[in-house]
Amino acid sequence: MKKKLLSAVLAGVMVMGTLAGCGSSSATETEKETKADTTEAAAQDDTAAAEDTAAGDTAAAEDAAESTEAAGEEAAPTSEPIRFMNTKIEIDEPLKAFAKKYQEQTGQEVVIESLGGGVDVNGQLKNYYAAGNMPDIFAYAADSYQSFKDWLAPLDGESWIADTDYAFTADDGTVVGMPFAVEGIGVTYNKDILDKAGIDPATLTTIDAYRAAFEKLDGMKDELGLQAVCSVAAESGQMNWSTGNHMMAVYIAQGQDRSDKSLIEMEQKGEIDKERMSQFADWVKLLFDYADQNVLISGTYDDQLALWAQGKTAFITQGNWIDPSLDTYNATFACGIAPAAFSAEETTGILADAPAVWGIYKDSDKIDACKKFLEALATTEEGQQALVIDCGMVSPFKSCKLEPTTPLAASMIPYIKDGNTYAWDWLMQPEGIAQNATGAVFELYAKDQLDKEGFVDMMESTIADYAAQQ
Repeated sequence: MKKKLLSAVLAGVMVMGTLAGCGSSSATETEKETKADTTEAAAQDDTAAAEDTAAGDTAAAEDAAESTEAAGEEAAPTSEPIRFMNTKIEIDEPLKAFAKKYQEQTGQEVVIESLGGGVDVNGQLKNYYAAGNMPDIFAYAADSYQSFKDWLAPLDGESWIADTDYAFTADDGTVVGMPFAVEGIGVTYNKDILDKAGIDPATLTTIDAYRAAFEKLDGMKDELGLQAVCSVAAESGQMNWSTGNHMMAVYIAQGQDRSDKSLIEMEQKGEIDKERMSQFADWVKLLFDYADQNVLISGTYDDQLALWAQGKTAFITQGNWIDPSLDTYNATFACGIAPAAFSAEETTGILADAPAVWGIYKDSDKIDACKKFLEALATTEEGQQALVIDCGMVSPFKSCKLEPTTPLAASMIPYIKDGNTYAWDWLMQPEGIAQNATGAVFELYAKDQLDKEGFVDMMESTIADYAAQQ
């Protein structure tokens, strides 16, 4: 019966994944969920326009390049725009602003194509590759490297490599990805609400502390204007990346030394630690029980974010990447990230790492120009300003002295400086396991179609089956 339930949910996920890959040709830059394939026609128009005006702009572009350190004096601008596929919709506008400034300074146009939060990024890239329409620069996560390893240009020798501990390397040690942010996951809270309830977020270091806080807040919902205590979304067709990756990350690494890879190595072999998974099941159930049930069962990422950003819940199961979206909701309340303390054992750190990198397509005819653009983002004052201040991200580069002013990124800094972080080992999960397997288990648990024992057992069998197929 449980296998039939899982099969039914996974069938729905496949449909949603197919739909997510289909964009509307009427999308504009300002739409919340821009799809990559909506920009193809625009990119072609921009290319034609660039060719028409290139001759007239050459002298001005050369003068701008000579007077600006920002994009590297050695690489002349190409007549065609660089296509840059961004997978973080929340930094779409700041990236486009930097690209515009970069073009003004160097003459090199860069077209930013941003994917929405529900898009199957790997599927989109594979569609582009099959169509011979690959972007010049694209973002990818460590867990997707095996799919794209043959498409990546080597980046050895770039100046930013010595300035970071997060450069992504291929199996042979070749650098093939530039990091752009350190991100953090825990339980994100509205401090203003917690203050009104007399709850100190610094005390949220065990599941018992969270349970007491949730119970107190639940009893004060009317007084505090809350719709629910937590904002959680677990519909696997849209949110498997959140549950199967970010929520699962807590089971895999919370409280573990960064060098301890035992749990992720077990998962890679199709095994789980049943005692730890049982503790994790209690944690997930606690979050689900105190969540808004409509958003939990059928909500999108935007639904989940809006509920919290509008002050209708005290907690949300998203990380610091939601910072750039807070202005959209005029969210001015104090907030931060607390540990995802899922067991009775105290844990005081958050999960923090550089989860994604930017790579260059090896068959691009603009590789040198792409390297210069990435170098400008990594090493110039303008680039660091764009990534840290405008995008609200924590820089992965040691020489960067800027600290983010956005609240959630800023709240990560003490954890990072104190070395109080746990690794994003979920990036080492078998590729596609969240989308194709474990995300559906979370959905069934959210719908009360599994009890605690059923959740643990189905996780065990699902992970074993998936690993056996790899």
